[in-house]
Amino acid sequence: MNKFISLIIFAALLLPIAAAAQEPVKTAGPINTGDVLTLNRCVDIALQHQPAVAAAQYNIKASESRVGEAQSAYYPQISAQGEYNRIRALPSSTSSLSSNVVSGVGTGSFGSSKSFDQYTASAILSQTIFDFGKTPMQVGIQKLNLDASRADFDTTRAQTILSVKQAFYGILQAQRNFDVAKETVAQFTQHLNQAKGFYEVGTHPKFDVTKAEVDLSNAKLTLITAGNALRIAQVTLNNTMGIPDAPEYAVEDSLAYIKKEITMAQAIESALKNRPEIQATDLRVKASDESINLARTGYFPVITGNAAYNRESGDTSFREEGWNAGVVITVPIFNGFLTHHQVQESIATANAARANYAVLTQNATLEVQQAFLNLRAAEERIPTAELGAQQAAENLEIATGRYAAGVGNPVEVTDAEVANTNAKTAYIQALYDYNVALANLDKAMGMR
Repeated sequence: MNKFISLIIFAALLLPIAAAAQEPVKTAGPINTGDVLTLNRCVDIALQHQPAVAAAQYNIKASESRVGEAQSAYYPQISAQGEYNRIRALPSSTSSLSSNVVSGVGTGSFGSSKSFDQYTASAILSQTIFDFGKTPMQVGIQKLNLDASRADFDTTRAQTILSVKQAFYGILQAQRNFDVAKETVAQFTQHLNQAKGFYEVGTHPKFDVTKAEVDLSNAKLTLITAGNALRIAQVTLNNTMGIPDAPEYAVEDSLAYIKKEITMAQAIESALKNRPEIQATDLRVKASDESINLARTGYFPVITGNAAYNRESGDTSFREEGWNAGVVITVPIFNGFLTHHQVQESIATANAARANYAVLTQNATLEVQQAFLNLRAAEERIPTAELGAQQAAENLEIATGRYAAGVGNPVEVTDAEVANTNAKTAYIQALYDYNVALANLDKAMGMR
């Protein structure tokens, strides 16, 4: 009995251990609940988890493989072939009939057939000796395309970083607007309490209470809208980082004004020099030029060396074994003008690539100019918006003090509160616009 009880206790102790062993091991993600994320950390997370970045990396690997495919023409091509046949020989009617006639037997038989197995095996080696530079051109083109893929990866990185910055600053803007909305609700609540107190002692009419209630309701509606905007900003940043199911976290408030000293001419020069899209397009223009020369090699012969070993055997006494080696010169004489059209296609493609390069440089210049002008406009708005916020706060304090002293009216308080909210929101908007314009300018300049 005691042994039975001991076994039950032992089993009960093992149950939690067994259950824990069956649970999947949970690895720590890039974000833990309650983390405070900086802008740099958000960028690092996005570069590691954003699918667009991963796709660009795989495109580089694919381009590396295409370089290897082109280089394979430098090496000999070796293949082996095996064949099995079951052969049934047909009887010879003439020889069978003659045999019967000679023997004096007219049976009408046309002989009998015989079956046998046949095996054939061969090994073949082929090596291109000279193809008028076709293989080196193909390798060179693929290497240019590989460099273009790397530049495309830099473009994807730059766009990802810009998207993270925009989403990050969007959260900061939404958070500050939410705080302003909460502050407005608290101030209107205080104002309502004051109006009720004055009404109860008979110094102010019922109108003051009703108006304060209406103002508080409107402020609560604004708070709800601001809260929803904050949640949308959070899911936007999660998606931009490539972690849509990220846990709850906070972000470091870095929505500030940091002056950038640069001229528009310097910004344009940097863009034309450092933009990865421009570099990628320039590399593709060079690859297109090489493609023209590659297409022209279709007019020239190709010299190939070949060697083979063959062996054939079967059920019969027939055996054959041997090898051969030689040089083959393939001279294109007429292929329906295929090479001519390939050359013309390559020329047109190269001209189109040059035109695209010109379009891209123009668009890059326009993008820099727009970002630069937006940056300067936001920079000019910040001092004015900041001063307006300070003045609106002072005006609200005066209006609230006058009402508390019994010499003001509720309309003054409402107007002052609305002006204060609008001024704070305008200042937040100016800071957001400046930081986003700065991020756009950095991206347009090709800053890495």
